[in-house]
Order: sequence, then structure tokens, then C-alpha cells
Amino acid sequence: MATVTATADTMTRQEWAAEVRRLADERDAVILAHNYQRPEIQDVAHHTGDSLALSRLAASVDASTIVFCGVHFMAETAKILAPEKTILLPDPNAGCSLADTITAEDVRAWKAQHPGAVVVAYVNTTAAVKAETDICCTSSNAADVIRSIPEDKEILFLPDQFLGAHVKRVTGRENIHIWMGECHVHAGIDGHTLRERVAAEPDAEVYVHPECGCATSALYLVGSGAVPEDRVKVLSTGGMLSAAENTSAKKVLIATETGMLHQLRNANSTTEFEAVNSRAECHYMKMIDADKLLNSLRHGTTEILVDPETAERARRSVERMVSIGQPSRGGE
Repeated sequence: MATVTATADTMTRQEWAAEVRRLADERDAVILAHNYQRPEIQDVAHHTGDSLALSRLAASVDASTIVFCGVHFMAETAKILAPEKTILLPDPNAGCSLADTITAEDVRAWKAQHPGAVVVAYVNTTAAVKAETDICCTSSNAADVIRSIPEDKEILFLPDQFLGAHVKRVTGRENIHIWMGECHVHAGIDGHTLRERVAAEPDAEVYVHPECGCATSALYLVGSGAVPEDRVKVLSTGGMLSAAENTSAKKVLIATETGMLHQLRNANSTTEFEAVNSRAECHYMKMIDADKLLNSLRHGTTEILVDPETAERARRSVERMVSIGQPSRGGE
């Protein structure tokens, strides 16, 4: 008689979680989950955080296998930093609209137009793009990375136009050229929506990710005096988590992908956290579900590989960033 393999649908949540952890132990695997993953994936993971923090964890943990519950470029970054380990991505089709806005060929052509310019890439890029980059950055340390570059040097910042505009504004650097890429989810959290929500919630604090299309509007609201400065914070995902742990506000409006709400609510049960745009959901991040994680652990699907030469060049860009100072908790 054929053996019937249990699926997530035939198990209780507790049975599924126990089986996932049992299989992880059997495979000598650590499960890493990005902040935007489904709640059940975040809850069963050994570690949850932003992409760079998780990739650095991948390099430091003792396990021989890393199951990365995120999107493709994140698993690549983990492989770059932990080349000796097996990196599994439960759904290889989990991509990223931001990373897809620029290719290695695009970077080479852009560099040819600006000889001698320093290329700064947000970590939300493919390994091939990182390999063409001088230094990487996260959303929390992008300004410090820019300030580390001599003022007379041109800078090519890629691929996120909103993060680039934010960094240009806070550093005052005029010789920054910005690639016009965007995350379709964050771009959809626009200034009009933010202004409406802030007006409707006059006592709420507001946390805004700098990838958002509303980041400029958030700073304008503060600068114009329409909103008190202490109510609006432009933060990385890790910065949001730290702020959530310390806030005494009754309500906080969150401008980022809605998966972040799960971590914030776990960090502070007395504050109400609401999305500025409740439709800001990344379908790529939600592609990894309970069954796909189970199957990845059972069958080793899908291993992510990076060409060694590409990985070595990309690793130098990440290491240069880290040498400027440790990325803050959850730098993305």
C-alpha cells in the first residue's frame, strides 16, 4: 500500500509546526523568514528579520543548510555570504519587482556614461548587479555609506528611486544620479493615501519605510508643520521594530508591506498597529506557504547557486558596506 504523505492541509497548525521543526533538525537546517512572510512562516522560523540581517545569520549559524523564506535575491545574498552552505528557497519563482528593474548589463552601460563614478547598490538587488557595484547599503545605513564617499566623487545610486531621493535629501549631496526603479508595493503607498490617513488619525504616530512613494510627503507634512515632527519617523524595518518596542502611542500607522504588522504586534501588544494602505501586499513574499516550506525540508527544493566569480565580486561590495559600520538591527 502506498504511503500517504501528510500535507499542511491535513495537519493542525501545531502538528505542521512540529513536523517542520523535526524535518529541520533532521536536515541540519535553520529556517530564516523575512518580515514580510506569512504569519505562520514567521512563527515557525528559527529567526525572522530583514534580508541582510538574515543573510549574515546564514553565514554565522552552525547549520549546514539554510531554508530562506523570502525572495530570490535574498537567498542569493545568503549564498554569497555563506558559500559553503546549502541554501534552499521553497519557491524559486518568488522574485522581486524592485530587483527586476535593473540588470548587470544596465549597470555596466550606466557606468560607461559616468566614468569614475562610485556605484552604490541597495541590498535589494541580484548577485549579478552586486558584482558590478562598488559598495552596497541598507535603508538604515545608506546615508552613512554615501557620506563615506569623497564629496567630489559622482555617485550612481540604484535601484530604488525613493530611497535614493531620501538619501540625497538627508545628505545634501547633489552629485548623486538615481536609477528610476521602484518596488511596486511600496510605490503604491502614495502621498495622497498617507495624508488622508494622517488627517483621519490626528493622534497616531506614523512609521514610513524610505522605499515608499509617500516618504517625501511624510517629510513635507513635518516640514510644513501639518504634523508634529515627533509623530512621523522614516525607518527601516528594523528601525520600525525598535520604535514599536519603545512607543507608548495608542496607535501607529505603518507605511510598508503589510507582513511587517505581525512582528510589530508581537513586539507591542498595547499599541494598535495599522497599515497606511491595507492592500500593500507583496504577492512574491506570500508565495511561500506552509506546504512549500514542508516540501522544501522534505525534498531539498530548491537549491540556490551563485557563480563563484560573481559571488566573490558581490561579496566584496557587501563587505565594504559592513566595514563602514555594522548594519543596524534589520537594516532593510
